[in-house]
Amino acid sequence: MQHIPRKRFGQHFLSDEAVIDAIVRAIAPRPGQAVVEIGPGLAALTQPLLQRLGRLTVIELDRDLAARLRGQASLQVIESDVLKVDFAQLARDLAAQAPAGTPAETPAPAKLRVCGNLPYNISTPILFHLLPFAPVIEDQHFMLQKEVVDRMVAAPATASYGRLSVMLQWRYEMESVLHVPPEAFSPPPKVESAVVRMLPLPAPADVPLAGFSELVQVAFSQRRKLLRHTLGRWLQERGFAGVFDVQRRAEEVPVHEYIALAQQALDRAPAASP
Repeated sequence: MQHIPRKRFGQHFLSDEAVIDAIVRAIAPRPGQAVVEIGPGLAALTQPLLQRLGRLTVIELDRDLAARLRGQASLQVIESDVLKVDFAQLARDLAAQAPAGTPAETPAPAKLRVCGNLPYNISTPILFHLLPFAPVIEDQHFMLQKEVVDRMVAAPATASYGRLSVMLQWRYEMESVLHVPPEAFSPPPKVESAVVRMLPLPAPADVPLAGFSELVQVAFSQRRKLLRHTLGRWLQERGFAGVFDVQRRAEEVPVHEYIALAQQALDRAPAASP
């Protein structure tokens, strides 16, 4: 039975074989790795990934698509909203599921590799949901709206640089690895797409996630105004006695300065690990 794409799930199914092959080559999956695909849809990426890996875990919210996927051997299907998935627990579960006959000297996969064609209507919430789980993730490869990828990798003092840029660049090294035109999908979206590679930094700056997120959100809340109107007042209310130039706009401040400010201005209580 043909599956009709559901607008409420933001479903656009990848159908271009050359693009699928390029994405799989960018991911470069190897047998035995713990790979999790978000939003497998009609399994365009799922099948070539499964062929190379031997086993694969997928997260699918659409119950009809999840039912189709369950019939495939070596495919673990998690029918859930990805925003409710505990990736730290998932990493532990997959590590405990090492294939039978694995040599004792071969350790179970320690970290997840996460990939997928993310629903464009909730792509940013998914990226933020994954942020605290970076310690248990080896890398992420996502198909996203090109405009979102541009914001993720943007440099300071550019139109695309914003809250998403700062929050993700604090925790990941990122690269746009592939441009994907609308005609590569069925139905074609009204926007250009791109694939981004995200590598969690091995030793990110130590700042509390919630506090840093609030600081950056305040800074970009009125990006056309000087920071003294937004972040300056926020810092003053918290009794910040350090030095920070608020006679700039939010997009003029590089990531490392936001991090340094957070380390000075926020409580140093360590954030709980996921």
